[in-house]
Amino acid sequence: MLRTTLVALACATALPAVAHGQQATPSPQDHSRMDHSRMGHPQMDHSGMNQSGRPGAGASPAFSTGSGTARLPGAEPHGPAFHLMAGDWMVMLHGIASAQYTAASGPRGSDKLYTTSMLMGTVSRATGWGKVQVRTMLSHEPTLRRDGYPNLFATGETAYGKPLVDRQHPHDLVMELSARVDVNVAPDTALFLYGGPAGEPALGPSMFMMRGSAIYNPEPPITHHWFDSTHITYGVVTAGVTSRLFQIEASAFRGREPDERRWNIETGKLDSWSVRGTLTPSPRWAIQASYGQIKEPEATHPGEDERRFTASAHYADGRRLSAMLAFSAKRRVPGETLTAMIAEANWKLGPHNALFGRIENVGNDELFPDHAKGTGDHEHAERVTKLQAGYARLVPTAVGEMALGATVSTFAKPASLSAAYGRTPVQATLFARIRIGR
Repeated sequence: MLRTTLVALACATALPAVAHGQQATPSPQDHSRMDHSRMGHPQMDHSGMNQSGRPGAGASPAFSTGSGTARLPGAEPHGPAFHLMAGDWMVMLHGIASAQYTAASGPRGSDKLYTTSMLMGTVSRATGWGKVQVRTMLSHEPTLRRDGYPNLFATGETAYGKPLVDRQHPHDLVMELSARVDVNVAPDTALFLYGGPAGEPALGPSMFMMRGSAIYNPEPPITHHWFDSTHITYGVVTAGVTSRLFQIEASAFRGREPDERRWNIETGKLDSWSVRGTLTPSPRWAIQASYGQIKEPEATHPGEDERRFTASAHYADGRRLSAMLAFSAKRRVPGETLTAMIAEANWKLGPHNALFGRIENVGNDELFPDHAKGTGDHEHAERVTKLQAGYARLVPTAVGEMALGATVSTFAKPASLSAAYGRTPVQATLFARIRIGR
């Protein structure tokens, strides 16, 4: 797998020679729209450096880039980041470190004080024929216990050999280690090749940590394994065509999700594939639809492949509001189709206050792992709705921005789940999060 990935990336560096005869260097305005080196991370403020790469340019770029190759609205708000030039290369560093306390009620509830983090580095260079970018994303979360932290009604992956239920698993040390090459083929069009030993295929919306609609939300969605669970994939190659208005791409990748040993980079065959189309009709909108066939993604479902469809619409007004509405359907083969919906938003009331929230509805058949053995009372999917609201107080610091806040969630569920979760389960999280950069 690693050899295949490296060969593909090596081929990408040869693309400029192929395109040299038809090289069409964009005009300054067109080239501005094609510079993806900005990365568009909702946690970053590029200090006047918009996607065009033109300092101080007033208009929003047509789009920004979230995790992997996923697009977000160009008007998406951004947080702090450090930038420096090393010759012709631009280096960008940003990160998040958060201390959190989560408490959940009911028989399955628990509480925990824990920390989460993400550190991301990007090195990029614009050339006469396009762009080259290398990036990595790291986390300290492997230092947490393997069973992570409380998150009622969340499922997916394992800890100590058992399925994780009502818990959020920690992220891996290496969340991304990838490269991307863009080759201009027309004033407003480029071909690109992305990949690496750790990355994200063209499937689903941008991961929750990089969406402006979830910029201050400390809790992962309980629908994570319907929409963006492939954001850490060990072995990815993606090729596509990109312009201001659209992006069409296809990926080959390793389907199995990371195991519970979070310190290493896993290897394996590129046995799965996906396709995604994205429209960015204006800087305020990004709309995507994607489909993937994933080979045995879950260790808890050996022999079961997955067919996943997702669609999402992202909106940002460039000032206060960021929002997303998304739908997903995943079908196990063999097995049934499970659907999920999510709506989330972030509303900045001013420079120092923000409100955020999320509504999720999901049909989940993993809340009672014993049902697979025919010993449980819940043989079919249970449909659950999570209603969450939160507040963050924003405080500038010498190294970035501090967000101090809280979130409270309640759940609508079938009466059949009351014995396990209580009549009215509630979950709350207190958090202090610093975003690093200027």
